[in-house]
Amino acid sequence: METLNAVFSAINDVVWGPLMLILLLGVGVYLQLGLKLLPIRKLGAGFSLLWKGRKAEKGDENEGEISPFNALMTSLSATVGTGNIAGVATAIFLGGPGAVFWMWITALVGMATKFSEAVLAVRYREVDAAGDHVGGPMYYIRNGLGKKWGWLGGLFAFFGAVAAFGIGNTVQSNSVADGLSESIGMPHWLTGVIIMVLAGAVILGGIKRIAKVAGKLVPIMAIAYIVCGLLVLFINMDHVGTALGLIFGHAFTPVSAAGGFAGAAVAKAIQYGVARGVFSNEAGLGSAPIAHAAAQTKNPVRQGLVAMLGTFIDTIIVCSVTALAILTSTEWTSGETGAALTAMAFDGALPGVGQYVVSFALAVFAFTTILGWAFYGEKCFEYLFGVASIKIYRVVYILAILAGAVAPLEFVWLMASVFNAMMAIPNLIALALLSPVVFKLTNDHFAGKTVLPGEDLDDKR
Repeated sequence: METLNAVFSAINDVVWGPLMLILLLGVGVYLQLGLKLLPIRKLGAGFSLLWKGRKAEKGDENEGEISPFNALMTSLSATVGTGNIAGVATAIFLGGPGAVFWMWITALVGMATKFSEAVLAVRYREVDAAGDHVGGPMYYIRNGLGKKWGWLGGLFAFFGAVAAFGIGNTVQSNSVADGLSESIGMPHWLTGVIIMVLAGAVILGGIKRIAKVAGKLVPIMAIAYIVCGLLVLFINMDHVGTALGLIFGHAFTPVSAAGGFAGAAVAKAIQYGVARGVFSNEAGLGSAPIAHAAAQTKNPVRQGLVAMLGTFIDTIIVCSVTALAILTSTEWTSGETGAALTAMAFDGALPGVGQYVVSFALAVFAFTTILGWAFYGEKCFEYLFGVASIKIYRVVYILAILAGAVAPLEFVWLMASVFNAMMAIPNLIALALLSPVVFKLTNDHFAGKTVLPGEDLDDKR
């Protein structure tokens, strides 16, 4: 086990090193410029489409399994998770306040990535043997780049099916079990059983049940957490200006040690800001387009405009609330990190209540992440082994929840981190090579000549 840890640690340092971060940002910047900053310019249009997308448009009911709104909620169920609470705190602890600025930059760039992923997912999706619409990087690699690239789609599917057990399952149940054990003394095994039973009841119902639960639970949990965070900021109002000054000031200058905080160079602010930003919103990993491929829509660009909101909501809104709550408190220099730091910051403003708000939010966020990644993992597994394999994957996935709650997960976390990065590589290659398709579909849409899925398209391959 020590050898395996050493090997995966070395791989992790490479795959999440500067080259990966440059690749993620580079592809995102290229797409953002190629789209002429459209994801930023059309942000309002995206929110308008989201509201209208609570129900499928007339004639689109049979073009997918879930509404455009629920497709985004399913995507958000997987992205709004421990990264928004523990990940932000860790970024500040390791990279200083300036890391938050680079999280924001990553999100603005990532909006173009997420837009492009969803456009391609709808454009190149298929109908499987069960009659469901399926899509994502593995399908737009095979159908967009041609069958000779099928091996690359297979690699993505393999990495995604394995990564789901880590970042989307065992790590989440373990985080909840730790949090509830510390806050209310609940045994790890009991937490695992409860999550397993509740999640299993949803997961066994497939995408329609997952989307239905996500469509109700995600908006409630996100709004409740944001409201509590804003209350903390209102109480700490005198320090908001100082916190913003720290974020912008230390994005470009080192921050010296203070209290239990060890200090951080600008390079660390960039590294951890970008890495935690990607970990939180998953732009570029290729997970979200698997959910958007199931949307009831004929129009790839419209779904792309809805999909890009996931990155904005996750990082620009939810992560910012966490970051400002931490930086307006005196706790960020205490030497504490992770969810414990966020809990201390909330409890400082809301004594006796704040830590429970964070513990409950962490539990709900992690629960919905388990649901979203269950769908991602099973679709990756289906791509490799066919529709008949889905039931087997679901059962094993559900049982893994309990194992994650009671087992030490240092190696699982490390392995999940590696496979997450390995998912991103095939996806980013496909996004770069298929970018002319994204640009053409987008230009045609806003010129009033939208090309619908299944129609001929003069692709550059």
